[in-house]
Amino acid sequence: MTTQRGTVPTVTRSTSVAGAARELVEGALPRAGGTDLVTCVEAGVIAPGPLVDLVDVPELRGPRWDGDGAVRIGAMTSVAELGADPLLAEAYPGLVAAARALATPQIRGTATVGGNLLQRNRCPYLRNPAFECFQTGGDSCPARDGDHLRAVVVDLGPCVAPHPSSLAVALLAYDASVVVVERGSGAEVERDLAELYDGTDPTRDHVLAPGDLLVAVALPALVSGGRAAHLRVAGRSRAEWPLVEAVVRLECAEEGRGPVTRASVAVGGVARTPLRLPGVERALVGSVPGRAPGEEVDRALEAIVELCSPLPATGYKVDLLQATVRDVVERALDAPAG
Repeated sequence: MTTQRGTVPTVTRSTSVAGAARELVEGALPRAGGTDLVTCVEAGVIAPGPLVDLVDVPELRGPRWDGDGAVRIGAMTSVAELGADPLLAEAYPGLVAAARALATPQIRGTATVGGNLLQRNRCPYLRNPAFECFQTGGDSCPARDGDHLRAVVVDLGPCVAPHPSSLAVALLAYDASVVVVERGSGAEVERDLAELYDGTDPTRDHVLAPGDLLVAVALPALVSGGRAAHLRVAGRSRAEWPLVEAVVRLECAEEGRGPVTRASVAVGGVARTPLRLPGVERALVGSVPGRAPGEEVDRALEAIVELCSPLPATGYKVDLLQATVRDVVERALDAPAG
């Protein structure tokens, strides 16, 4: 639903997850870093209030490690904190690389993990009050027949705006889950990160219901011998959402020196949701670190074209996606073992 531009929302502060959850049940929206929320309110994409500020909720900040090596990262952890954490960089290098690469230092210092996962897409039609689309109460996607140069190349549904979250791509590669306090019950529920998004629903960018509160992301403990790489391709080096983004994570035998036993390949900027590429993942099993990918990997990379259904102006992304995945695969095979 759209609203008048420039309306100032009312803001309350909460100091606990339970208190914030109660505010949401009563109709407030959560405010994390506010880097996207403020612009959406000003543009009339989001109703102006009320808001509940989460900055004073200590349970939502920082990583919390389990004895088995798994970690839970609070949703209010800033992207800069994520990118600067040495323990996270050692355990999840692809995630930390994605955090360090996105936006600008100023935005990374304010933006949060939860906000990055739940931000609205960057389609110019969504953010222009002169247009209506599925997400603002309309019944069409004006980008599909209009300006869609940066839109999807894997067409999943009526809306053609790619999902904007870089962290979601990396977290998908690491088999992460999200922890949500559900509206009404107040109970924490953990679900796979992939379940946070539905590419066939053109009306929203994530599936959380009004009143739900994302409190953390959870990452499983990793085996030794891991390798990872991240690559972001954008029109400019900073302050630009990626045209294509990819994270590759490899588990290798012999503490990282032997053949690949398991691979995860996730891509973003190409569809309404971040995607895994299972064909490339299967082909990478058996690859040897330090060597060029074999013929089976080459065939899997060539088969990426079969996943694509480009719009008239996004055909260039087919080659860009193939080249980006190939590059990041080669980087992961050459990366130091963890």
